[in-house]
Amino acid sequence: MFNIAVPPELFGAVTIVSKVIFYLVDVFAQERFAGNQLAVVPDASALSSERMQQIANEMHFSETAFVISDFQRNGGYDVRIFTPACELPFAGHPTLGTAYVIKHFVAGEAVDRLVVNLKAGQILVIFEKDVENVEVAWMEQVAPTFGRVFSVEEFSKILQLADDAFDVQYPIQVVSTGLPFIIIPLKTLDAVRNAKINRDRLDELAKSTQAGILVFCPQTYDAKNDLNVRVFADMYGVPEDPATGSGNGCLAGYLSRYRYFGSDKINIKAEQGYEIKRPSLLLLRAQAKEQKIHVKVGGKVVPVAKGELI
Repeated sequence: MFNIAVPPELFGAVTIVSKVIFYLVDVFAQERFAGNQLAVVPDASALSSERMQQIANEMHFSETAFVISDFQRNGGYDVRIFTPACELPFAGHPTLGTAYVIKHFVAGEAVDRLVVNLKAGQILVIFEKDVENVEVAWMEQVAPTFGRVFSVEEFSKILQLADDAFDVQYPIQVVSTGLPFIIIPLKTLDAVRNAKINRDRLDELAKSTQAGILVFCPQTYDAKNDLNVRVFADMYGVPEDPATGSGNGCLAGYLSRYRYFGSDKINIKAEQGYEIKRPSLLLLRAQAKEQKIHVKVGGKVVPVAKGELI
């Protein structure tokens, strides 16, 4: 069981007396209580792996992050990420949300950049102010790798869409920056909205790919945005995700490689979560340099509550 203290204005220094303190934050949210929620335990040094998994299951968010200590090792802060079912080597919104908590409630000093040590490697997070003076957290992801290419016929059955819903100028392909996603280009917002997973067909595919599914199109709900994105992540315990930093990092690498916007340099806004009433906004940058595609994903992190496990 846990208690939650609100409002976030009451957030202060963490004092732990045989209690597990945690913060709740919204990541990539366009409005409060949207985006992708995350629980972060800022001092998990005394917790076993089994206890972390138990807490993640009790929290029952898509992920719960644990900061292993309040000091840096090898130039960064050790962090472990758990879903209710298992530990992950990397995930996007937990990386940004945890970096925000470290900056504001652990580091004890003003920092504009820090490194998060994950099982998948070190991730640099940079904090900037946007044109409206709102803090935006950016993470530089591992360079994307490109894998298996699929036919339209395979995914027309899985997504229950007509073949002409797919944009065949670009491939359907597995891309990974730590977690793999199958990137699927569609033509219209109607096609994105109408996509519906055939679970039996997906199960057959999941055994071979171990990947989430990301569909996107150039039409958007908000005219200020560049792409609409929808993510089905059954492989990671989430039937549909409102905001997916890892998946959109894969998408940014894909857009750069295939010059979707006419250049390998990408600097765009991707909306996600509208279909499930959780509007989110992810900022994507990518560019090919020295035979690698460099990917950055950014967004707002909004504190929601502070609580303690009892």
